[in-house]
Amino acid sequence: MSETKNSADCACSASPTLIFACSGAADVGEIADRSARQLTREGTGKMFCLAGVGGRVSGIMASTQAAEQILAIDGCPLDCVKHCLEEAGFTQFQHLQLSDLGLKKGESPATDERIGQVVTRAGELIGH
Repeated sequence: MSETKNSADCACSASPTLIFACSGAADVGEIADRSARQLTREGTGKMFCLAGVGGRVSGIMASTQAAEQILAIDGCPLDCVKHCLEEAGFTQFQHLQLSDLGLKKGESPATDERIGQVVTRAGELIGH
């Protein structure tokens, strides 16, 4: 994961930890998305573009390859984030599945408490 990023390909800069989150329509997708945004605000890592990985956008792929660490946050057991990263060739990443925290699709409204729970667990996974 040490390929050099061509800055002309992407306006995004590489970060030691990139965070990819489910942003699905369900409540757990909202929790995953908002948690990634909070982790970014706190400086734990940088939320990055999962659609760019799915679309194989060269700059986003290069930045992801250059990341020191990758965190995937999936809202439900379909594991869309995990599968998207794997299909793009990324296998070295931490994976947080919200159902492992007891959050169930359609039964877990996005609350500050639930987002805090995810942020805490994410920090543990990536050593923050």
